[in-house]
Amino acid sequence: METKWLEDFVSLAETRSFSRSAQLRHVTQPAFSRRIQSLEAWAGTDLVDRSSYPTRLTPAGETLYDQSLEVLQALQSTRAMMRGHTAAGQDVIEFAVPHTLAFTFFPAWVSGLREQFGTIKSRLIALNVHDAVMRLVEGSCDLLIAYHHASQPYQLDTDRYEMVSLGEETLAPYVKPGAQGEPLFELPGRPGQPLPYLAYAPGAYLGQMVELILKQSGSAIHFDRVYETDMAEGLRAMALEGHGVAFLPFSAVKKDLRSKKLVSALSPETKGLHITMDVRAYRERPSVKEVGKGSGRGSAQSPSQSQLHSPKRNAQALWDYLLTQAGKS
Repeated sequence: METKWLEDFVSLAETRSFSRSAQLRHVTQPAFSRRIQSLEAWAGTDLVDRSSYPTRLTPAGETLYDQSLEVLQALQSTRAMMRGHTAAGQDVIEFAVPHTLAFTFFPAWVSGLREQFGTIKSRLIALNVHDAVMRLVEGSCDLLIAYHHASQPYQLDTDRYEMVSLGEETLAPYVKPGAQGEPLFELPGRPGQPLPYLAYAPGAYLGQMVELILKQSGSAIHFDRVYETDMAEGLRAMALEGHGVAFLPFSAVKKDLRSKKLVSALSPETKGLHITMDVRAYRERPSVKEVGKGSGRGSAQSPSQSQLHSPKRNAQALWDYLLTQAGKS
């Protein structure tokens, strides 16, 4: 049995919708349904009445819902006390950051902070996008730093979480240059001679952004998918070796562009094959009131995520600084 199954179940009980709860829990609906089925297998009985709509609980499900609220609240309280002995005392700011931003944006951003804001003690937790968001949702980090684009928004409740923009990032295609500085592979390619394409693995956030770029392209792009990985740094390394075309964030390649180790893969007729994303910081709003057993359903808030929240002193000071900087831009 996993505690996230209980959190899933509480969300389902409150939303009465598999699809809505899957969004709130940042998983696909099939994956969410499997987790509910796993909980039912552990319980040895049906917890959800699937013959009705909207979804409702069975009598066993009603019992488990009440017990789940108490169990999850007790676990969260215990965890908060244990974390208080270490992280709060050290006032280390914990960042959950997707891998690409951890390698590209974050180091330079921290350097800028030290010049303007002052030295900070930080802990970087590099994860895929889903797990990074879940770190924030589960209260396991102080700040989440992530890309944002209107086509792929995060399902974060604005009443519970707040955001500040840190800047912008452009995603565009790059390739190793030839002897004369020309791109080894130049878009758009030809039907009989597709270009070797270094792609993001299915489900990767930047991969979804590339799909959007290609869909919005005014001309056909001819690619042969020869390699894929979750990480932009992996694609960059392959592009530097001349293995194909890779769509990469500008922050990942700006030094390579200056040294002419990489060049744009765009030809004159394929201008516009890029997308601009926000880089945002998110945190849980301070002093969120505890949602307990008597709060009623429909709140879509897991009790394990609803404890009184008070940010660390340094994390609060950093957030205030970021808000000030965003107001100046």
